[in-house]
Amino acid sequence: MNKDELEGKWDKTKGTVKENVGRAINDPDMEQEGVGDQAKGNVKEGFGKARRNIGEAVEDLGDKIKS
Repeated sequence: MNKDELEGKWDKTKGTVKENVGRAINDPDMEQEGVGDQAKGNVKEGFGKARRNIGEAVEDLGDKIKS
């Protein structure tokens, strides 16, 4: 897991908490901010996974070239 994936997971968790607290205290702005944080986290985590997969593919290609 890389930095982007970890930050994405953190943003998603933070967003879930904000959304639930906003709903509990009837604060629609906080609730929407939480939804936005979750979306940002999904994007960041997806970018991190893609980046990791590309790195692994490059390493595999390098290993095949060496063989």
